[in-house]
Amino acid sequence: MGKLWDKGVPLDELIEAYTVGDDPILDQRLVPYDLEGSRAHARMLASIDVLTEDELAALLGGLDAIEATWLAGDFVIERSDEDVHTAVERALVAALGDVGKKVHTGRSRNDQVLVDLRLWQRDAVATLTEAVEQCRRAFEAFALRAGATRLPGYTHLQRAMPSTVSAWARGYEALLAMDLPLLTAAEASARLSPLGSAAGYGVPAILGTDRAMTAELLGFDGALEPAEAVQPSRGKAEAALLFACAEIARDLGKWAWDVCLYVTAEFGFFALPAEFTTGSSIMPQKRNPDVLELTRGKAAVVRAALSEVQEIAGSLPGGYHRDLQLIKGPLFRGYDTTIAMLQIAAHVMGGLQIDEEACEAAMSPELFATEEAYALVREGVPFREAYRRVGKKYSK
Repeated sequence: MGKLWDKGVPLDELIEAYTVGDDPILDQRLVPYDLEGSRAHARMLASIDVLTEDELAALLGGLDAIEATWLAGDFVIERSDEDVHTAVERALVAALGDVGKKVHTGRSRNDQVLVDLRLWQRDAVATLTEAVEQCRRAFEAFALRAGATRLPGYTHLQRAMPSTVSAWARGYEALLAMDLPLLTAAEASARLSPLGSAAGYGVPAILGTDRAMTAELLGFDGALEPAEAVQPSRGKAEAALLFACAEIARDLGKWAWDVCLYVTAEFGFFALPAEFTTGSSIMPQKRNPDVLELTRGKAAVVRAALSEVQEIAGSLPGGYHRDLQLIKGPLFRGYDTTIAMLQIAAHVMGGLQIDEEACEAAMSPELFATEEAYALVREGVPFREAYRRVGKKYSK
């Protein structure tokens, strides 16, 4: 079976390689979602008498067989397929003949890929939410382990006011909690079904397709209407997910920066287990916090993925454009990077060691200057006068 759009003219090899890009690799993670969408679509086609009950049973069996092959790691999307949709249809036609050729009735690859991505996004949000919760628990456990250990608070990288190791850790736990509503919003942005919008302008009414039925079968809140809204919506749900990822990555990047400082000899508040560090190829004594530096850098990778999706999708007019194919790469990259960052942060917090003596030694008297000023205020001294008196005391 050739390409779904094949009209008998062979495609130039260089053009084919360029236009197909990384889709055969990227689409591997979309296989189960393409199969799920195809099952719903086949059931709808049977409901409007495009498929007989025997044909529906054959297609459902064929889709189950493809899923088993994929789960075994043996389902291959060839470059000649271009994408998961063609690969699935090719396998159905090979197994079922003409029955397999009927499954594409009433849909386009344009709505298929959006169905796959929306279904994937629902699962991605659930996985991210659990990863955030696990990371929050790691920060909470570290805070409990820290007890009442004191720690200087910093502004402008200068010692500012007294704090605690526990409060430092709980601060990042709270930041991650603030990211959860962003994930909820990302899930909400994927609740309407694109299936049945076809190439972006619906399917001729003579076919009688039932978009509400497929939306219900797939667990969507309804169909995205009108069909003309579907293709221009591409990038919106993806950007919502990547925005949540970027905020999570932002928080973890700040955390990594803190720990990079606090494990240095100059600070010495924390220590990484030796097995969490790497060595220098020239300096025998060096142990490096590469895991933290990479986490700090990966925060920028996630933000760049968000920017990439927004730039690709946001610069286009209505309707479908092949540019939109390029969204999948940064979407998956941003998501995968965020998951890895959350797992690493939780792991590092589980092994991070606290040097209580170093923390206490850093609690110099000037950290309590603000407390001294407010003690004077409680005695009736105007704040500005109290501020001046205490500031003079610590002036050098």
